[in-house]
Amino acid sequence: MVKQWQVLTAGLTSTLLVAGASAAVASTTVSQNNNAPLWMMGEVHDNAEGHFYRLKDLEAKLGGQWRPALLMEQFNVEQQPELTKAWQTCQSAQCVIDTAGGVKGWDWGMYKPLIALALKYELPLVAANLSSQQVKAVMQSGFSAVFDAQIIKAYKLDQPLPQPWLDNQRKMIDQSHCNALPAAATDSMVKAQAARDVMFAKLMGQYASGGAVLIAGNGHVRRDLGVYQWLPADLASRVKIAGYVEPAGADTLIYDIMRVINEHKRADPCAQFKK
Repeated sequence: MVKQWQVLTAGLTSTLLVAGASAAVASTTVSQNNNAPLWMMGEVHDNAEGHFYRLKDLEAKLGGQWRPALLMEQFNVEQQPELTKAWQTCQSAQCVIDTAGGVKGWDWGMYKPLIALALKYELPLVAANLSSQQVKAVMQSGFSAVFDAQIIKAYKLDQPLPQPWLDNQRKMIDQSHCNALPAAATDSMVKAQAARDVMFAKLMGQYASGGAVLIAGNGHVRRDLGVYQWLPADLASRVKIAGYVEPAGADTLIYDIMRVINEHKRADPCAQFKK
């Protein structure tokens, strides 16, 4: 059993609430009978403090025999052959990034310590995200652009998306884009977000027997939306969710464990929509 670790917020200890039972969308099951820990650990992508504490928390859990696969949003599934080669042959995090081909847009300096941790403890590195090309294909052509018929049926992607989930996902995407997107664009992005979350959930199931940790943005790592909603019930009951959130994103109802971090000073993200 996983020993729950307590989190602190700038010296203040808080008791965190655990959300209710899973409302998983997927009907698939995974055939395995062990209790290897499963974690989803979030991030604010550009917040170095959050990255620091997540690394510290994860390493604290690796003192025993647990050696989970590390599923990373920062690498695309198409990169898995190169990432596997890098994990097997590289001695440094920079070598892994160079060999696998770090995708532009990520601040790879933030992820070097995490990759170094994977090398130190021999944690398998898994490319978990869809590529930008795959995301565009989903937005234009639907889920069949990246998933076969079996996956589409298993995750009920051939049916209308659940309305409460759909409404909340639309709201989150609208808010993250300063409520400036046209409705058609929002709907396409919702579909792309669902495809990415299904891929994350699928890989969580694939690596569950040995334990897995999903490293992804807080928007993917929460109980009311994101990957959790696509996990089959047997996996959802085993997953612990850790959010590393700035004060504006603090919500004890959507994370099992929450560390509140200082807000990173950044330019106004809505400025581009005000031009």
